[in-house]
Amino acid sequence: MFLAEVTEDDLNNFHNTISKNVRRIRKEKKLTQLDVSLALGLSTPSFITNAESLNSKKRFNINQLYKLAIFFKVDISEFFKVEKL
Repeated sequence: MFLAEVTEDDLNNFHNTISKNVRRIRKEKKLTQLDVSLALGLSTPSFITNAESLNSKKRFNINQLYKLAIFFKVDISEFFKVEKL
C-alpha cells in the first residue's frame, strides 16, 4: 500500500482502535477519566472524555500514550491491538 492510498477512514479507524483500547484498559484498571486526566497533568476529564469518544476529533498523541502505558503498567502496543471478532 502506498501512503497516498491511506484514506481518512483508515486514519479514523486507527484512532478509534486506540480510543477503544485506552477506554478498555482504563476500565479494567478500575480508573476514572479524572484519574487518567490527573495522571496526564490535566485538571479536568474533558480531554479524556473526548479522546475516548468515537465521535470526537480529539486524539491521543504519542507522548500521552507513552505516559498512559507507564500509568496503566502495560506495553504501549496494547493501545494498537485490533479487536478480534
